[in-house]
Amino acid sequence: MSVAAGLATGARRGDRARRRPTSPLIVACTALIGIATVVAFIGPVIAPYDPNTPQLSLYFVGPTPEHLLGFDASGRDVLSRLLVGARTSMIGPLAVTLICMALGSLLAVTAAWRGGMYDAVISSGLDIVFAFPGILLAVLASAVFGAGLLAPVLALSVAYTPYVARVLQQYVSALEVQGASSIAICLRHLIPNMLHLIVAQATTLFGYAMVDLAAISYLGLGIQPPTADWGVMVSENQQGIIQGYPIASLAAGLCIVVVVVAFNILGERLYERGESRR
Repeated sequence: MSVAAGLATGARRGDRARRRPTSPLIVACTALIGIATVVAFIGPVIAPYDPNTPQLSLYFVGPTPEHLLGFDASGRDVLSRLLVGARTSMIGPLAVTLICMALGSLLAVTAAWRGGMYDAVISSGLDIVFAFPGILLAVLASAVFGAGLLAPVLALSVAYTPYVARVLQQYVSALEVQGASSIAICLRHLIPNMLHLIVAQATTLFGYAMVDLAAISYLGLGIQPPTADWGVMVSENQQGIIQGYPIASLAAGLCIVVVVVAFNILGERLYERGESRR
């Protein structure tokens, strides 16, 4: 099939895909992500209490009319820490997503543009990075360079880059089979048409990054107390589950699960819709 014929077929599929009604599941996931994003921006402003002020006499006190989710292991208002922690819990995954998408796209475009030795070297490098689990790289980076957000963010960005580059390289290979040259692939096909892949991959990787960064904070290698962060909250208040006061830990864990699931579902649906238009 020629490139022109392939693009024509893709256009017809795209018309059919655009006529499909939006799934309620996509609407729900988009709404949840929108709410989480708004909270991340305005959480510190709308938090009813100082999230870092301890009141040890209120150790694991349950919900009250003034404190809807009660207090945590240090007597701090749980709702305030959830609202403020949304920002720190989402800024790390956002940084990971932006960095790995930029690196992955750059490597894929470079491999397509230059080909030959460049393509071989880039592919070999991606294979090597694939061999290391992202969470392991992040833990090692935090152990070597110290606890905090910067080291695990950079490590996860490197670990996730091959996933982006590989997906885009598959798209390049498909166009090469149809007879397009490297320059044509980059200028006419790859850059304009890989947008749906980039958006879908970014959405999915954001969820993965949130889980990994929350796990690193839970282990004490990421965001450090008393900074409000959902992963830190799960770790600090896990003793409350045994003592019969699970709200603080479970509320933070539930926030992580809901946001991650919403991003993953939305990413998969965006990828499926994008593929149906090709």
